[in-house]
Formats: sequence, C-alpha cells, structure tokens
Amino acid sequence: MEYLKRIADKQLSLRLEAFGAVQIKGPKWCGKTTTAEMQAKSVIKMQNPDTREGYLAAARTKPSLLLKGDTPRLIDEWQVAPILWDAVRNAVDERGLKGQFILTGSTVIDNKEIMHTGTGRISQMSMYPMSLHESKESNGKISLRELFDNKELDIDGITSDLSIEHLIFVACRGGWPASLDNMSDAAKLLIAKDYVNIICEEDISRVDGRQRNPALARLIMRSYARNLCTLAKKTAILADVSIEMENTAMSTFDDYVSALERLFVIDDMEAWSPAIRSKTVIRTGKKRCFVDPSIAVAAIGASPQSLELDLKTFGFVYECLCMRDLKAYSQVLGGRLSYYHDRFGLEADAVLHLDDGRYALIECKLGSREIEEGAKHLLELKRLVREKNEKEEQIKIRLPDLLIVLTGGELAYTREDGVNVIPIGCLKE
Repeated sequence: MEYLKRIADKQLSLRLEAFGAVQIKGPKWCGKTTTAEMQAKSVIKMQNPDTREGYLAAARTKPSLLLKGDTPRLIDEWQVAPILWDAVRNAVDERGLKGQFILTGSTVIDNKEIMHTGTGRISQMSMYPMSLHESKESNGKISLRELFDNKELDIDGITSDLSIEHLIFVACRGGWPASLDNMSDAAKLLIAKDYVNIICEEDISRVDGRQRNPALARLIMRSYARNLCTLAKKTAILADVSIEMENTAMSTFDDYVSALERLFVIDDMEAWSPAIRSKTVIRTGKKRCFVDPSIAVAAIGASPQSLELDLKTFGFVYECLCMRDLKAYSQVLGGRLSYYHDRFGLEADAVLHLDDGRYALIECKLGSREIEEGAKHLLELKRLVREKNEKEEQIKIRLPDLLIVLTGGELAYTREDGVNVIPIGCLKE
C-alpha cells in the first residue's frame, strides 16, 4: 500500500533536528511505527516474537547493546523494557548528537519505572488516527493556519466533496491506516470492531499486567460511547454500567478508565475556564471523548445504516470526528484543544489555542439548520469577552481571533457577522 503522508512527518523531522531522541505516543494501529520507519535508518521491534526474549535479556544485562545501529534508530514498543528510556537518555548525553533515536509505543508507562524524565534529551510528540485530510477525504481547500494568519481570506463558495452518507461511513470506519487498504466497505468496518475487541480482551490487562474483566471493559466503553462528547459525570457513567454489572465500585471504574487512557483509547477534553461571568458558573468537568469516532460506533454496535436513520446520535459521533481532526491539525500549529460551557447553556464545542495566544472558538454542527444556533453561541461568547474587558482594567481576555462553525454540509462561506462556516470536508492544518 502507498504510504500516505502524515501530519506527524514534518513534526518528527523537526524534532529529530532539535533533540537527541523523539518519543511518538498514540493509540495502537494509528501508524506510529510506519511513520517512524520512513525516517529511521535502523529498526528494532521489541515485540517481535522471534527476537523478543533475546532483546529482553539484553535489556536486563546491557541495554546499550540494543542501541547500536545506524541513526536515527527506531525502537518500536520500547515500553516492553522501560530501562531502555534511561539507556537512550544516557546515550544521547554521551554522543552529544541530534536525531539519534525514535521511540514508539502504544501505552503510557508508570514514571516509577524510569529514573529520569529525559527533559531536554527526549522530545515527546503525540500521533492520532488519520484526519480526513490525511486519508484524502477532505480536499484541504481551507487551511486553519491561513485562516489565523489572514483575516481577509476568502472562503466563499469553496465546496466539500463529502456527502453526508460518505461522512457517516468514514466516521464509522475511522482513521486507521489499515482501513484504507483496497478492500470491501464491510471489511473496512471490521478494523474498528477488532480494535475494540483486542482492547477489551487483551490490552486492558496487558497494559500493566493486572487482570481485568473484558465484559466490564466493554460496558465502560459502551457507556462512554453513549455519553460521547458530553460533560457526563463519572457517577452517571458508573450508574449506567451498574445497570448491567451491579456493585461496580468507583475505584474499579477509575482503574479501568485509567487503563483506557494509558492505552490512548479515551482522550477526554479539558475545559477552558476564563473568568468571563463568574468563576462559579463555568463547568470544568471533562468532555468525554475517544481518540477516534469509530471506537464509539463499534462500542455501541452501530453501523452506517443505523446512523443514517439516527442523525441525532451521529451528531455526537460527528463532533468526536471533528475533535480528532482538530487535535491532529493543532499539532502543526503548536496548539491545544479545550471546550467552553457554562451553566447558562453558553458553549463552544472546541477552543483551539495557539502557543502565541491566538485562539478560535469552534462549534460543530452537522446540518445547515443548526448553523444559526452555533453562530449565536460563538457571537454571544465573543460579546461577553468584550464586555468583560470593558469592565476589567488590569487583566483582560484576548478577543477570539476566529469564530468557526464546522459543518457536515458542502458549502463554505463567511457570514456578515464574521462567523466562518466551514465543511469538515474542506479543512486541513
């Protein structure tokens, strides 16, 4: 299969230029190893069954033996032998050279297993399943970077090639590179289902060697999917789980969720909490998200056909797809993602912050009928920021640089009030 360029390619190249080693973090099957192999000069795969035992023996006795080879040297699934982290950090210090190692892994290890953080030696970057632009389903005619840099950018009349039916399918299929192989649509949809099965049956116990109940893992993922892109409290999700598995303790629930986070399956969003009205009215709980919308679809047993008849449910899946793409695109921009919601119902589904202080308020609205509501929220939030600044003499809040409604429709345009309406099928970094 042809290698499709990834957003992470340039990020990896830049970090190798600046640091002695780079760690790529992200969920399994998102393409970390393949992307790393494109720039590596030698490779060692710690989970290769033919060589695993030998590698582990070397790691226990003299880990530096595993670091010999042309550079950048890729150490895939390095967390199998956590001591390799300290060995890499030490080798970087001794060699005094950039771009020596690439570390990839699909789990987060306990910091107690390593002696040093690697700060200044090992740069860390995240990788997500493929965005619509990476999978060539977004035509990329509208760039987030250009929108930030050019307030007068004309987007009127730009159109997306994605129909609502195709959008539903790609959300159900997910951004897994393997799902883009030449195969039937039915086969493509199996990738996400198999992903969920393996997470529940194997990985959730393998992540830290603690045996966990696959049935409970499925229930938690299903309840998370039912509360996708909402501010559902843990108690509410646990109550949903307890309907089918009584006496599940909160400590047990937290343990399973923590394991799913360490596997990069759950990817909740933090709140943006500016003091616009009052600190007491802003909701600061996490927005429940998976790293890819297909996980939610597989967890609840939905299909493209069922979601075509239930666009309300697909609206939440669509928002999760938007979050995945925005997180991927924000990496290139040096940004991060949060959300805003207060008890009066005023919200922004996403707040995209750049490291230079600029930010965009974003609403995700599947259909054209919802655009007006989304725009109204964004404009009201902007008005409140301006009103707050007029009263505040010392610490002012920057006005939003962009107001965006991301839609599942086909036509892009800028409204008279300045809100940009952009199809997700037109967007790129």
